[in-house]
Amino acid sequence: MNTKNSALTLGDFIKNHRMGENYSQIEFANFLGISRQRLCDIEKNRASLSIKLCKKFAKKLDLPPEWLVRLALRGQIEKEGLNLKIA
Repeated sequence: MNTKNSALTLGDFIKNHRMGENYSQIEFANFLGISRQRLCDIEKNRASLSIKLCKKFAKKLDLPPEWLVRLALRGQIEKEGLNLKIA
């Protein structure tokens, strides 16, 4: 989980969802249509996701796209050190 604060990151969410569904990284990456390395980078918050990719993942996971987009944008804003909050 993110060590800077207690806010859930997109990587945390994706990893927790994958583990809750008992998928290996390879299985979940295949399900999402990405490489295992890309999934690993996402789970460790080393990779940013575009809004388009967030929407694709949300559809596959049967989630509102706004949830994943919000997490992705919040992570990108924090990474850049901007003082901006995403509701």
